[in-house]
Amino acid sequence: MSHANVLILPGLLEDADAFSEVISGTADLTTCIVADLTRADTIGGLAQHALEQAPDGPILLAGHSMGGYVALEILRQAPERIGRLALLNTHARPDTAEATENRRRLMALADRDFEGAINALMPKLMTPHHLEDPVLTGIIGAMALGVGKDAFKRQQAAIIGRIDSRPSLKRIRCPTLVIAARNDGLMPVELLEELAHGIAGARLAIVEDCGHMAPIEQPEKVVELLREWIRG
Repeated sequence: MSHANVLILPGLLEDADAFSEVISGTADLTTCIVADLTRADTIGGLAQHALEQAPDGPILLAGHSMGGYVALEILRQAPERIGRLALLNTHARPDTAEATENRRRLMALADRDFEGAINALMPKLMTPHHLEDPVLTGIIGAMALGVGKDAFKRQQAAIIGRIDSRPSLKRIRCPTLVIAARNDGLMPVELLEELAHGIAGARLAIVEDCGHMAPIEQPEKVVELLREWIRG
C-alpha cells in the first residue's frame, strides 16, 4: 500500500492551501490529490464527486472536518476503493438543531456580507494564540474567499443534511487513524474518541496546542502522524 495515492477531502471553505505542509511533508512517500468539494449540496453528492476525482487503484483517504463526513460516505458507497482512512477534526454524529440554526444564520449573513460570515467563523477555527498569527488567518481567509459564497451555502446545506454515521462505523474494515486536537472548539476530543471507538482497531492521536485547523496550526505533528499512517 505504501505507493498508493492519498485523496484529501477538505473541510468547509477549504482548498489545497490548508494541506500545503502535509503535501510537501509526505511528497517522498506518496502523491496527494486534494478533491474539490464545492459542487454539490449533499454529502452523497460530494462523495460521488470526490470518487470521480480519485486516481485509479487503491486510495488512502484523508478527510478534514466536513471532509470527514464525506469520507464516511465514501466508505459506504465504495469501501473496496479505500486502503486506509484518516479522519481529522471530525466526528460521526448528525447536525444538532442548534448547529443547524447557527449554520442557517451564517448562510443568511453570507448572502448580505460574505466577509462578515468568514470573520464570524474565524474565532471558532483556531486557538486564541494561533488567531493572532496573520499568516495563519490569512491562509484561512484567502481560501474562504476563493471557495466563495455560493459553494459555502452548498457545503453548509450538505453538512446540515448529513446522516448519523455512527451505525455504519462498525462496517469500516480498513486501518484507520483518527486525529483530534486538544483545543478544538468545534469538534471536542470526546466526539473523536467516540468516532475512533466505533471503528474496529482505529488509532486515536490527540494533537496538543491546536484548534480545529490541525493541518495549518500544527502541520509538523500532523505530517508525522500521516507519514506513519501512509507507511502502515
